[in-house]
Amino acid sequence: MQNQEIVKIIENLKGRKNYEEKRASKLGFTSLYAYFEDKISRKQKAIEDEQKELEAAKIENQSKPNKKSCGCC
Repeated sequence: MQNQEIVKIIENLKGRKNYEEKRASKLGFTSLYAYFEDKISRKQKAIEDEQKELEAAKIENQSKPNKKSCGCC
């Protein structure tokens, strides 16, 4: 079953289709569909990783006690 989003992207390439086909074959993909499938999955993974980092940073900031600005304490 093909992902309609990928099919739509391939249909809308127009003048860049040859470029993307060459790039896909250079990177070792068997088809343009496989290339875009991998490209989309990498973007989704990057977004997920970024969200995890933001959540971890938010938790880290909440767990730190407030420090006073003066040096006497």
